[in-house]
Amino acid sequence: MKDIMNMNVKKIAFGAAVVFFAGFTSAQTLQDGINSIDSDKFAQAKTNFTDMITKEPTAENYFYLGNTFLRQGEPDYAKAIESFNKGVAADGKSYLNKIGLAAVKLGKGDKSAIAEIQKVVTDSREKDAEVLFRAAEALTLFEKNSSPDLAIQFLTKAIEKAEKKGVPAHYYYTLGDAYRLKRMPGDAMSAYDKALPLAKNKASVYTRMATLWMAAQQWQQAKQNIDKAIGVDATYAPAYKALASYDIRYQQNAKATQDLINYTKYADEDPYTQLEIAKLYFTNEDYTNSKTVLDKIFDKIEDPIKFKLRAYQSYADGNYAEAKQNMDTFVSQAEKTRVLPADQGLQGLIAAGLAKTETDAAKKSALTTESQQKIAIAKAAKDETMKWDLELANIAGGGGASQAEADKGPTNPTIEGLKKQVAANAQDSDALFKLATAYQDVKNWNGAILTWQKMSALLPDWAPAYYSQGYSYQQAGNNEAAKIAYEKFISTVKPADQEANKQTLAYAYFAVAYMNKDSDAAKAKDYVAKSLQLDPTYQDAVKLNAEINK
Repeated sequence: MKDIMNMNVKKIAFGAAVVFFAGFTSAQTLQDGINSIDSDKFAQAKTNFTDMITKEPTAENYFYLGNTFLRQGEPDYAKAIESFNKGVAADGKSYLNKIGLAAVKLGKGDKSAIAEIQKVVTDSREKDAEVLFRAAEALTLFEKNSSPDLAIQFLTKAIEKAEKKGVPAHYYYTLGDAYRLKRMPGDAMSAYDKALPLAKNKASVYTRMATLWMAAQQWQQAKQNIDKAIGVDATYAPAYKALASYDIRYQQNAKATQDLINYTKYADEDPYTQLEIAKLYFTNEDYTNSKTVLDKIFDKIEDPIKFKLRAYQSYADGNYAEAKQNMDTFVSQAEKTRVLPADQGLQGLIAAGLAKTETDAAKKSALTTESQQKIAIAKAAKDETMKWDLELANIAGGGGASQAEADKGPTNPTIEGLKKQVAANAQDSDALFKLATAYQDVKNWNGAILTWQKMSALLPDWAPAYYSQGYSYQQAGNNEAAKIAYEKFISTVKPADQEANKQTLAYAYFAVAYMNKDSDAAKAKDYVAKSLQLDPTYQDAVKLNAEINK
């Protein structure tokens, strides 16, 4: 279940920018707080800025504290507003706190805040590089409610103004973030390159470079930069978060769990950081650890997002009634702008799960309709948080393949040896192929399905992996998922490879036809005809053709 609730790559992609104000008497203390934010130590940063306010209750210090609540994994808008308002009370002209209050509106989905931020910058007469920087930062904080063009404009001016004293590294970081929002990876990388020699902690820059490569699907370069980040600072928590995302991409669950353990070790116990960890465990399909972390912090978090994560956990456990209850609570408490197409898709999957066991015909029909409508919303938004059709197929077929089930299944020394090879190198396609085949040989279908899925993640255009997934699903008794895999195989075979794949294509068409014969006669007739076109001597297809064309 990738990128669940838009939670992993997106939050990783925009790691907290290092911010640094020169000239204040508390500069060193301020730098400590800023370093804490950049290292995902939000509890430490909050303590730091609260101490600064105690010593000196200035508008700026209230802004730093409020901004920490915006920068954490899930923003705490109420606490941020409280702090920014105190900043405005301390100084009615405080441009920083006005930007902070506008940033809260922007985070909540009110795009009129962009004009408000622009007005604050105009009122400041663009004299202060830091006001320009903070305005730009606010405009890049929330991906769906951002204004990268305006951010680039403000940052260009901020960089010009700062040149005499030396441009801080974080100006370039944020410029890179703005360019990546514009889907301009070349310009983003150039900005990060400029930040590298200026940054005190180069791990921060290497991690950003890594996540930029990840967004571009350039996984080898991403891994090289993550390794550089950990090489220069083995205690830099966000690098492990990026590494977890990399290992989740290759379905290396055990490795990703270790990455998250390291992330937990080097970040801090702030409840919202722990919430991010619970989400990442979930994305790694490590539901036990996800639940353990969420249970520990559930009562410490006011944000209704906790009910959404609990709904996903309950759904993964097949507890659809509990999942519905938590999702309903989330939707009733969260602002409307925070209910994403993926959340409606999840509601659709939950409805499908409830429909499966519903005995009342009218209720079953209503749940089925709701399921179709809500999943259609997620698909129309091109949301890929979950593989919607495959999830539906797994509900219908009694559940998907899991690593735990694969580990319980048949094994032998060959399998165990190949598992170690794959663990050592997630991109060893030869070892993956041999492992998947070895699983099939001992009829460990869960292991085979998961391994062929890893192969498809590594080589998405290699059609045979989808065929083998279909065969393994079929053997495991999940015909709904098998149909999806066979269809993917059929659509992935390139025209030039049709002849070489003639036999397997004939079987794939036959298999889909056979599985549809009672539910979709038109499709079954069409597919069996295509099977026979490829191989007129294929006896199973000949028989099926005669049966459905009586």
